[in-house]
Amino acid sequence: MSTDLNAFAEKVGLPDMAIDLEEIPWVPQSDRVWFKPVRFNLQSGQWINLLYVKPGGIVNRHRHTGGQVLAYTLQGQWRYLERDWIAKPGTFVYEPPGDIHTLTVDGDEPMITLFMLEGSIQYIDDKDEMTYQDDVFSKYQLYLNYCKEHNIIEQNLLY
Repeated sequence: MSTDLNAFAEKVGLPDMAIDLEEIPWVPQSDRVWFKPVRFNLQSGQWINLLYVKPGGIVNRHRHTGGQVLAYTLQGQWRYLERDWIAKPGTFVYEPPGDIHTLTVDGDEPMITLFMLEGSIQYIDDKDEMTYQDDVFSKYQLYLNYCKEHNIIEQNLLY
């Protein structure tokens, strides 16, 4: 029995999507940190976003749980206080689950990096106590709330 792979893919697959990132707002996380969502997969817990951090900005000490993190730097440079390397445009970063680090942006140029995340981000203090947690649901809710507050029609980023 022969299977038409195109027909099978159309039957069980999701349609392709092209997302115009210019139509998606930057959502503030703090006074120097914003994210621009690209994808929310509520079934797998994965989300993809661009992260924009102004010089001197910090993403507080945190741990990733439930999956890996992949990052590709587009603009500027950033590093983790706990590491020796510096990510600059063209740098690809892999973070294993459980990794603890503090993201900082040094220099004069803002950083923009594409992050692909799975699971949750647990923000932790110096005593390794969790102070806050983000996941695909909280990030999606932040995006929806921001769009509502600013009368922006949210894009369908669920797939």
